[in-house]
Parts: sequence; C-alpha cells; structure tokens
Amino acid sequence: MDQNPNRFLSLDVFRGMTICFMIIVNTPGSGATAFAPLEHAAWFGFTPTDLVFPSFLFAVGNAMSFAMKKFAGLSNSAVVWKIIKRTALIFLFGYLMSWFPFVQHTASGWSLSPISHTRILGVLQRIALCYMFASLMVHFIKSVKVIVIISVLLLFGYWFLLLIFGDHAQPYGMLTNAGTYLDKFLLGDDHLYHGEGVAFDPEGFLSTLPSIVNVICGYFAGRYIQEKGKRYETISKLMLWGALFIFIALCWNMTFPISKKLWTSPFTLLTVGLDLIIISALIYIIEIREWNKGNWTAFFTTVGKNPLPVYLFSELFVVCLFMIQITPKSNFYGWINDVLFQVVAPGAIGSLLFAICYMLVCWCFGKILDKNKIYLRV
Repeated sequence: MDQNPNRFLSLDVFRGMTICFMIIVNTPGSGATAFAPLEHAAWFGFTPTDLVFPSFLFAVGNAMSFAMKKFAGLSNSAVVWKIIKRTALIFLFGYLMSWFPFVQHTASGWSLSPISHTRILGVLQRIALCYMFASLMVHFIKSVKVIVIISVLLLFGYWFLLLIFGDHAQPYGMLTNAGTYLDKFLLGDDHLYHGEGVAFDPEGFLSTLPSIVNVICGYFAGRYIQEKGKRYETISKLMLWGALFIFIALCWNMTFPISKKLWTSPFTLLTVGLDLIIISALIYIIEIREWNKGNWTAFFTTVGKNPLPVYLFSELFVVCLFMIQITPKSNFYGWINDVLFQVVAPGAIGSLLFAICYMLVCWCFGKILDKNKIYLRV
C-alpha cells in the first residue's frame, strides 16, 4: 500500500506487528507441536493466531483511508481502473505464490506442476477481493449509513445463505456448508485447498462476504483517527466500539459459532473489536504517551513499509527450504529443526524459536529494502 508522510505511526506499527506475527504462526519449526495459542482453532472457537489474517484486512482498510484521498480529483473510470489493476496484481501474486515453484519432482524427473491442480484462491486473493469491493463501496457510496447497512446485510446475508443452502443437519460443517458447495461447483476439488486433508478452501468465495466488513471497519477506524487526532476521546470511543463488537460477537456465538476457517459473521465482529482495542492501545502508547524510547517502533515499521514483498518472501523462501534435500528423507527445513532447534530447546519452545528466527530473516529482507529505499507497491 502507498506510504503517506502524514500517516500515524501507530497504524504503521499495527501493520508491522501483524506481518511479524503472521510469519511466526505460518512457519512453526517441525519436529514438535507448537504452543496452542500459535495454532488455529480446529474449527469452532478462537485463538490469538486466528486474529492475524483479519488484522491484516483491518490494516488494508486503514491504508485505504489514506490512499482513497488520492482518488478525489480523478474521474470514476480512472478510479475503477486503478482499483481493478491493483486487485488483479494482488490476486495474480497470490495465485503464482500458490503455484510456486512451478515444477515438481517425479519418478521420471522434473516436470511442470500442472495448472489443473493449482489452488485458485488464497490469502492474497482474499485480500484482493476484499480490497476491491470495499474500495468501490467507499468511492461510489458517499453515505456512511448506506455502507453500514450494506455491511450489516453482508454479515446477516452470509448467515442466511449458510442456513438456506447448506446441509440442514450440519450447515456449519467443513464439507456440508454452502460455501464449500459453491467453491466445488465453481472451481472443482483440484483447485481448492487440501491442507485439511479434504477439498475445502478457508478463503472460499462465499466466506469472502463477511471478510469485506473487516476492511470496511478498518477504513472507518483509520478515517476516524485522522479526523479526531491523537486524543483520549478518540481512543475511548474506539475502545467502546471494540467492546460493543466483542459483546455482540459473543452473544451471536450462541447461535452462529465463531469460526475462522468458516469466517463466520461473529468471527468478523470479534476480530474487528479486538483490532479496535489494539489500535487504541497503540495510539495511547505511541502517539499520546510517546513511549518510544530506543525507537522500538522502527522494528515494526521496517516490515510495515513493505508488507507485500515481505509476506511474499516469507512464503516463497520457506518453499525453497523444503525443496533442498539434505538426506533422502529430510529437507533443509526439517533438518535444521532436528539438528539445531529441537536439540537446543526440545518441544514447543524449539518450534517457537525457529519461527522467531525465520521471522527475523524475513525482517532482514525488509530492512535491506528499506535501507535501499526500495518500496514495492501495487
């Protein structure tokens, strides 16, 4: 996302913290089960790890609150073109990342990975779609009330679609929900995520509807912060809204369970509420009290300035580690955990140490880009 000299430091730190934590939870060391808070909830429920992706969407909305100002003097066609172009590029990066390294080793040697078995959707693809719909709404619908009504309809509409078109006995099941039915119909099993052992995509088309609200809430939070400034009134209202969203989410959870993989509507409200409280705390610490001795915020802003390339590097480099064979049964990723991290600190601690070290490697990549004034934006 574009950089702006007037952006609040707390918003950049929030984005950098999100990226760092995302890398840690995405690349735990092998050889041991990670700590429970660093794993996603199996299906229903919530862990700190489940907050990472929605926080990234919330940060996208924050960035939109600055970037959309640049569209003020442009024609509608020019704005739509910029939004569509950015959406297409982010979506393409996500698709190519899932296809990487484009080749596979078979009994007869190396061959091109078949496009027929590549995953179409994914994390960056969802970010692209959410950004597109949220940006178009914000640009063309000037009334805040109308956008709020549409957001409410997205949350309740998604719930009703699951109840109406899903299996009536198990409308929230992994393979029996309406979203899975739609993804299989549109894309087929071979183009879906198989990390759960079956064809199910946690970033499917239907569950994108409530995740759009994460971006919209991030946008309005960013705009409110800019309008009201770094004041106690600003953070108190943000925290009150956050507490309200969390309360509604927990109440709604009694009939519509909180689930990250299904991205249920109460999950959206819960994560938005937590993000509002976190960003309020950062504004208090960084902007109001100015507790920045030692300039600790620079660590996170280094990553926050280049979120897309740092995230892409973290995902692609780990694939390269898996491709390097040390022994016939071990790749470099598993080998370095077995001979170093699981020896130094066996169990979950070793897994966490590897994740932190890998995050620091990615941070160094971001530092190199920052030092050379290289900022990759789409």
